[in-house]
Amino acid sequence: MIKKEAPSTRKYLLTGSADHCKVYLTINPDNWQWNGLHAKTALIYSDDFNRFSYGEDHPFKVQRYILASELIRSYGLLKTPGTLISSYRTISEDELLSFHRSDYLACLREFSESASPRADFRFGLGDVENPVFNGLYDWARLGTGGTVEAARLVAEEGYDIAFSLAGGWHHAHRARASGFSYLNDAAIAINYVVSLGKRVAYLDIDAHHGDGVQEAFYDTDRVLTISLHESGICFFPGTGFEGETGLGRGKGFTVNLPLLPHTDDALYMKAFDEVAYPLIAAFDPDVIFTQLGADTFRTDPLTHLEITTHSYSYIIKKLKALKIPWVAVGGGGYDNLNVARAWTIAWGVMNGLELPPRLPADFVELISRFGFPNRVLYDAMHWAEEDDRNAALDAVEKSIAAIRKSVFPVIIGKHA
Repeated sequence: MIKKEAPSTRKYLLTGSADHCKVYLTINPDNWQWNGLHAKTALIYSDDFNRFSYGEDHPFKVQRYILASELIRSYGLLKTPGTLISSYRTISEDELLSFHRSDYLACLREFSESASPRADFRFGLGDVENPVFNGLYDWARLGTGGTVEAARLVAEEGYDIAFSLAGGWHHAHRARASGFSYLNDAAIAINYVVSLGKRVAYLDIDAHHGDGVQEAFYDTDRVLTISLHESGICFFPGTGFEGETGLGRGKGFTVNLPLLPHTDDALYMKAFDEVAYPLIAAFDPDVIFTQLGADTFRTDPLTHLEITTHSYSYIIKKLKALKIPWVAVGGGGYDNLNVARAWTIAWGVMNGLELPPRLPADFVELISRFGFPNRVLYDAMHWAEEDDRNAALDAVEKSIAAIRKSVFPVIIGKHA
């Protein structure tokens, strides 16, 4: 129920049960220009995301959530006609079991409560990649609960878009942690949406192949999974090739477009426009679910693509234009300022806002203390060096041709 506080204010409270307490105010500031009709949007964020740590030397830093939320706040985007949800119910184990195995969950829970270091490599736990730390199970359930809440808001509460910042753990498998991921929030949330009788298109634009989500839906035609990622030939997780198209009823409903290192903005937009966009439009899902990792950016320390905010924002705008109910989650990104900029741009687009190109002064002051030189929100469109670009272009065109031959006839029709 939405309740107006007082006729003289423009503040709103979204109220609910004790288990679903959601509070924020939604205002249209006078100094913003809005593009078209307002979407009903929800941003899911909790300060509790920042209570945990993978370790000082681990490349995944939870501080990315602080920076992203601070930049969103500095741009005034918590005063948009959207709802900031900072509290939501704890996800149940039954919901986790919609994808994960019970013995794996039991191990996660046990290790999470242990005062001493633990490891079980059968479950991918306790190595450098997927460390075990106190409160691990709580951390994983917190992010997963936010994603399921985003899915619930879109699927059942009439929200047009819900964005869960701390989601996007696309490498977690049924009984194995992988790629910093312990619980596969996307698989669990999509299972919930499918249980309501809806069809889902999942698009993953993280630099790494969404292998865990592919595993979850490889044999179903109720979920179309599309992943644009750096090629797994010499890159984690070593999967996500054009020939991986699904099994049984799911044949043709798994789409992978591997990209060579040095793929730049123009090639990335080409891949999206010629594969992802027409397939999503033809599949015509009830809900779009996107993983919006920012590790594709050319300055990311762990990847080798040459993407910028130019193609990233282009894709976000095209997805918004589809006007299909949309669940979005965060994902990868190991340059924390890239993550903050990318997700701020995404939240602005979701709310129909064109943001000023210069970073707000208070945010610049904040990041300057930590040595970040960034001063602008947007990057100029980037072109890779000619030889690198030609090789990447040749690979993209071959991948597009293979997908058009194997997948397009299934999704679009025999004359595709």
